[in-house]
Amino acid sequence: MAVTATKRQDTFLFKYTLSATSAIIAESVTYPLDLTKTRLQIQGEAAQHKSHGKPTSQPYRGMIKTAFGIASEEGFFKLWQGVSPALYRHVFYSGCRMTFYELLRDNVLGKNKDGTFPLWKATIASTVAGAGGQFVASPTDLIKVQMQMEGKRRLEGKPPRVKSSLHALTSIVREGGVRGLWSGWVPNCQRAALVNMGDLVTYDTVKHQLLAHTSLKDNYITHMISSGCSGIMAALLGTPADVIKTRIMNQPTKDGKGLLYHGSVDCLIKTIKQEGFFALYKGLMPIWIRMAPWSCTFWLCYEKIRKYAGTTSF
Repeated sequence: MAVTATKRQDTFLFKYTLSATSAIIAESVTYPLDLTKTRLQIQGEAAQHKSHGKPTSQPYRGMIKTAFGIASEEGFFKLWQGVSPALYRHVFYSGCRMTFYELLRDNVLGKNKDGTFPLWKATIASTVAGAGGQFVASPTDLIKVQMQMEGKRRLEGKPPRVKSSLHALTSIVREGGVRGLWSGWVPNCQRAALVNMGDLVTYDTVKHQLLAHTSLKDNYITHMISSGCSGIMAALLGTPADVIKTRIMNQPTKDGKGLLYHGSVDCLIKTIKQEGFFALYKGLMPIWIRMAPWSCTFWLCYEKIRKYAGTTSF
């Protein structure tokens, strides 16, 4: 009985479920910051500055003003607009990235004899896991970005583009076919690989270094310190790719092809040329402010759920 329970608790499906559950909790708590970040990244974009050839004013600037503007002009609960596909995304993305990483760490690349995981191996495992998980979840990310921008489109007098997750899904497929669901998947996977590298490598490394070289135990204090460090690194590594990903996914399309950018490199060049290098870090503060509580919530829940479920600590 005990052997059977242990095997069940260490299976891919079991750990996948724990990862997805923890991610759903973290996403629900911090989602308004993600919406604010997305709006900030679109501000200043060439497509948003022109209306019939003339510049248009931006309704709000900065994280606080953007969040306040959304709540006051569109309604408080619009801060959770697009949360459904965001939760669907984490069922696929976080479930895959966490279990892929553990699979690569424990069964493919292998730990050292003392139980540590070399940094170079952790980098490879986290990058592959992040890109793979995001590729699976890319359609839900595309739907989420388009839904997040609907309130802004209505305020600018533009016709609605999507009404619900299902409507967004059918519209994308109708416009670009099934392949259209993976529009922007390259910058999306690039971002996920970088964010996942910053998150998993930092958390895994910091946690086990703390356990090995300090008197701290494998408890919530160690988890909070590790998750705080991972949130900082994930934000620094992932913000530029996140800006590019958001702009590519939000651009208008015709016959499944983007009308503003030909790809991630084209978007990168145009963004820097028109707005300067630091435009790539638009939304850095809300990204970090979001990633810090997201990371903390996720890792605390994940470690605690794993403990209650009887499986090994991450």
